[in-house]
Amino acid sequence: MKNIFEAIRKDHDTQRKLLNKLVETSGDTVERKQTFEALKNELEVHADAEERHFYKPLISNDMMQEKARHGIAEHHEIDELIEKLEETDLDSSAWLKYAKDLKHKVEHHLDDEEHTFFQLAGKVFSENKKVSLAKDYTNYMNANL
Repeated sequence: MKNIFEAIRKDHDTQRKLLNKLVETSGDTVERKQTFEALKNELEVHADAEERHFYKPLISNDMMQEKARHGIAEHHEIDELIEKLEETDLDSSAWLKYAKDLKHKVEHHLDDEEHTFFQLAGKVFSENKKVSLAKDYTNYMNANL
């Protein structure tokens, strides 16, 4: 059974692929629409799952409270960029700029989690807790994607 860090990292890989694909699209095309919808759904469900099954259990820990709040705040910043994309014409140059901003913001967030948060959280959670959180996280993702 995998732990919470492996479960989240697997979804991060999916998000990176979708982000790379998105910024390679152009114009008001089916490919751009489908890639954006897939990414938007993936990010939304992932943020919900992560907040419930990673950040919430960390927020009561003194060492992790600020990091957990920062991660949740970044989820909101990502949501705001997605809203900008939804309000912008797919074939405008602004759309691609916002898509690149989203890619930068999400990749920064994923790197923060993988290189800082995971190491600190690894000291907070027991091995059993890491596995049980992974199970809850994965079940939530599977039920909502």
